[in-house]
Amino acid sequence: MLISRHGRRAAIAGLGAIAVLGVAFTGATPARAQDYPNKPITLIIPWPAGGSSDVSMRAIAEAASKRLGQPFVMDNKPGAAGSLGPATMAAAAKPDGYTLSQMPISVVRIPIIQKTTFETMRDFTYVSRLTGYTFGVTTKADSPFKTWADVIKYAKENPGKVTYGSPGTGTSLHIAMEMMAAREGVKFTHVPFKGGAETNAAVLGGHTMLQADSTSWKPLVDGGQIRLLNIWTAERSKVWPDVPTLKELGYPFVFDSPFGVAGPKGMDAAIVKKLDAAFREALTDKDVIETLARYDMFPRYLGPEEYRKSVQELVEVETKALTDLGMAKK
Repeated sequence: MLISRHGRRAAIAGLGAIAVLGVAFTGATPARAQDYPNKPITLIIPWPAGGSSDVSMRAIAEAASKRLGQPFVMDNKPGAAGSLGPATMAAAAKPDGYTLSQMPISVVRIPIIQKTTFETMRDFTYVSRLTGYTFGVTTKADSPFKTWADVIKYAKENPGKVTYGSPGTGTSLHIAMEMMAAREGVKFTHVPFKGGAETNAAVLGGHTMLQADSTSWKPLVDGGQIRLLNIWTAERSKVWPDVPTLKELGYPFVFDSPFGVAGPKGMDAAIVKKLDAAFREALTDKDVIETLARYDMFPRYLGPEEYRKSVQELVEVETKALTDLGMAKK
């Protein structure tokens, strides 16, 4: 087909426009990621203010904001054993990197126990795994329970009368206490709360005999108001070297529930990479290290792919454990 000189000019111009348009389209995602972030980022903390999760996440976010150049706006959204915040994010937030959530292990566990509005592996973009907890069981300082053996003896003599508070049904604290009770052939009565501030108040006020929680109880233990009966890490804590681990008490369990941050499904990989780099660097910040040490917490960093893989492995492990306990949904 013959094309006139004028036609050739028009065709060349048209091709040039298409080429420019093509560059614009192919460059749209990198350009958006390159500009990110250009406004504050909301970080959901699915626990009440003041507990170890809240304080540690605020310190990590403050350090990460220095690299990102934008502040984090904290949104405490407790409920459903720590899964309410992530569930709300999955249902309503845009995958633009401006809404993230701390991801407690209950995000893995609750969907195994009951029907939920989210699926663990489908509805989140996993960014960074950050740290893990030191868990333990405490009792009021003037309690007759001086050791864990005292608790078990009383529970055997008084079925169902040992009460304990935890951050909620389906949390590691709840599951572990039931596993210990089953192993001992006793029954505890579980009293669920929303977080450490409430479980602290419950055991201090004598509303529960025991408290099973992370180290939001540390100031009370150090101040002599409550007594630490056991811890759930693999080795004894350097902070409380006289307190036995579960393994030393005859239970083949270690619970530290590593957690991280995630966003809604479908986030841009380049934005995830920026966020991951900021959170990874935050774990080396002096203030973050001091804050984690205050609660006997420790870095458990994994990048996006490794973090997602570890969550998938947890789903498989927890499914078996909860099925064996008869707690998995039918």
